[in-house]
Amino acid sequence: MTSLSDLEHLAEIELQEEDEEEDEGETCVADAPSSSSPPPLQSLASHPYCDVARHGIIQVSGDDNYGRKLITFSSCCLPPSHQLNHRRLLEYLKYTLDQYVEMDYILVYFHHGLRSSNKPSLKWLREAYGEFDRKYKKNLKTLYVVHPTNFIRIVWNIFKPLISQKFGKKLMYVNFLDELREHVNYEQLIIPADVVRHDEKLREAQKSGAPAPAKTPPPRPPLPTQQFGVSLQYIREKNREAIIPPVMRQTVTYLKEKGLRTEGLFRRSARVQLIKDVQKLYNLGKPVNFDQYRDVHVAAVILKTFLRELSEPLLTFRVYNQVLDILNVESILRVTRCKQIVESLPEHHFIVVKYLLCFLHMVSQESIANKMSPSNLACVFGVNLVWPRYGSISLTALTPINIFAELLIEHFHTVFGSRCPPGQVMP
Repeated sequence: MTSLSDLEHLAEIELQEEDEEEDEGETCVADAPSSSSPPPLQSLASHPYCDVARHGIIQVSGDDNYGRKLITFSSCCLPPSHQLNHRRLLEYLKYTLDQYVEMDYILVYFHHGLRSSNKPSLKWLREAYGEFDRKYKKNLKTLYVVHPTNFIRIVWNIFKPLISQKFGKKLMYVNFLDELREHVNYEQLIIPADVVRHDEKLREAQKSGAPAPAKTPPPRPPLPTQQFGVSLQYIREKNREAIIPPVMRQTVTYLKEKGLRTEGLFRRSARVQLIKDVQKLYNLGKPVNFDQYRDVHVAAVILKTFLRELSEPLLTFRVYNQVLDILNVESILRVTRCKQIVESLPEHHFIVVKYLLCFLHMVSQESIANKMSPSNLACVFGVNLVWPRYGSISLTALTPINIFAELLIEHFHTVFGSRCPPGQVMP
């Protein structure tokens, strides 16, 4: 029987061999630029873990396809071990997760770039796993390990006695980046350039001797009844009598009646296949009866999914930089600035934003029961209200986005005025 020390020695040998393979014809990881450059140091000056955060190892990249927060860990961003306090790295990881573990979340681990020179010790890994108690593991839905190697499988065998069967089922190996598209909002992912190049290299190796892939058919135009993945304008043109998109009106109406006092509303997910089925019904123009699912979280996830899949965010691309600039506005003037920004929106966007925020304000008024304060709601909805036209939301952009969303929710009456959108009663 192979002992633990033998496995650890085998893991170290495997990693050294992988190092040698990488060194043949490849630039050193430390010299290669990253597509997700770490945030500027001045923006991290007040960060409690700026010494670790500046490397860009851990990023929060929006949500997956079903509204679950997406957190990435990139091994290629790890500096040499003597340049990084791994205890601080663990504390920073926990600090980041602590902001999201009360809701369902996803971890994506990019393994490429882990080398003998920058890897944390196996002792550190054991300590780290031991410190992640139930609150971290309970709401973790999936751990994606991208570009796994034999080293990963050996380490898994080392940890197997410590890992519960339930947690083990959450692990998913991903051999190529394209496979992630089936599970997460790929465009929001912050993927280092080294990882992208490594993926291309693996693809090329796979193609040699492999049959030519079938041609991908051109995308079909959206159905007249399409609700997901199209623009607000498209929905308006196809639903002339509906000022508020049908998905939003029906989910909000249902949640106002059945879900306002549900603890953790918008923080829980629902069965993936069920959400796909409901989306299909909407896109085909067929009726949806949320009562039959006996779960208010289905309607909540559908609402978040609808917002996230709009081809242009509800707050539009144009105001993205204005939202990020909210931190440069004096605290006493921020509500006024929010009012100016939302009033600059196109009329239809303004009406729909006002309708949604009126509802979220109502939810926040029941926070004693549902535990969803304006701050908690902002963490969920901020990234679903605004995002950049190109690229993904960076970790440093999350703070101003969440602050902006929180101000809209908490100060709804001041920002939007006393008149409520058509068909909605003020709380």
